[in-house]
Amino acid sequence: MKIIMLGAPGAGKGTQAKQIAAKYQIPHISTGDIFRANIKNGTELGKKAKEYMDQGLLVPDELTCDLVMDRIGQEDCANGFVLDGFPRTIPQAESLDAALSKIGQKMDFAIDVDVPDSHIVKRMSGRRACLSCGATYHIVAIPPKKEGICDACGKELVLRDDDKPETVQKRLDVYHEQTQPLIDYYKKQGILHSVDGTQPMEDVFANIDAIIGV
Repeated sequence: MKIIMLGAPGAGKGTQAKQIAAKYQIPHISTGDIFRANIKNGTELGKKAKEYMDQGLLVPDELTCDLVMDRIGQEDCANGFVLDGFPRTIPQAESLDAALSKIGQKMDFAIDVDVPDSHIVKRMSGRRACLSCGATYHIVAIPPKKEGICDACGKELVLRDDDKPETVQKRLDVYHEQTQPLIDYYKKQGILHSVDGTQPMEDVFANIDAIIGV
């Protein structure tokens, strides 16, 4: 069971990926985690990735794909895996397909957690974070007991720059430009499935579970 999670930033695909991984006992593979692990362990691929990251550059597609393939080759991925955050572009998807086909494998499902932009902007701009202890809240979904104050440590809650409507919209524009074409790419392969990400989290997961259930 090899699954790719697609969806705009803030659509909730990371949360769903974790639930799939837990239920089906397959690894949840996020590129950020792979980069960090390889850099921490000082692997050859990690050293190469760090050179780019230290310069504030994006890690090239080929190297990112090598890192992902290296992770997929590990024993815990024998029964499958959930990819989250990769591929982000058509060239990355093509590299992944080519690398998998060399080992006689291919992706089984591409799950698109579909949420309209307006919904995401509203969802993200409702987030509040405590810079002191790291706790996060949402003014509608998970409000603090006292408005603007962290339940855990009593410090002030803030709207992070990342969650401001104009920043969120910029990230969504980049997503539509770079990642949206993947939806057509996987549709042509016949493995794309869309779920309505505006539903409650447990309903989104139930929909995904019905698609991949084996």
